[in-house]
Amino acid sequence: MAIPNYNLKYTYEDYIKWDDDNKYEIIDGTPYLLASPSLEHQRISIRLSGELYNYFKNKKCEVITAPFDVVLFKEGEEPFKSKNIVQPDISIICDENKLNERGCFGSPNLIIEILSPSTTSIDYVKKLNLYQEYKVKEYWIVNPKSKTVQIFKLVEDRYDITEIYLYNDIIKVDMFEGLEIKLEDIFKG
Repeated sequence: MAIPNYNLKYTYEDYIKWDDDNKYEIIDGTPYLLASPSLEHQRISIRLSGELYNYFKNKKCEVITAPFDVVLFKEGEEPFKSKNIVQPDISIICDENKLNERGCFGSPNLIIEILSPSTTSIDYVKKLNLYQEYKVKEYWIVNPKSKTVQIFKLVEDRYDITEIYLYNDIIKVDMFEGLEIKLEDIFKG
């Protein structure tokens, strides 16, 4: 199959057959074409993933950056029938059984999305609801324009916005003991 028809609903089984060079995500069966990230987006991504990599080096969890497929499905659901395939900017996965050469099959422990003008509503609405539904423990939205990070933590199957961090703040990640990220280092330049 070539380019997807935006009027149809798709699954992971369909997705792996697409043969164009574009990158897509599928949310609730609807394909979304991914735009090329800006220079600022990539700078933030590499700095943040570098900090995370250094923390997780020689630990159980793994830091994976886009492009990398995350196939979300619920217990008892067939992964190839999943209608939710995303490519988060950064994922932290602590269960190595979820990883293979094709991607991550199941929910990462933490997902980080870096806003782009074309993805803001998707990240704040569609992905927020999707990650909540599939029980991603923490979801971070990084805003390059305002130089802020919003952290949503799963509390009894619902996200609470627990913190909004500003440029001069240090994020202390409760889920991972001793992990602290100085945002000035992430947003500099």
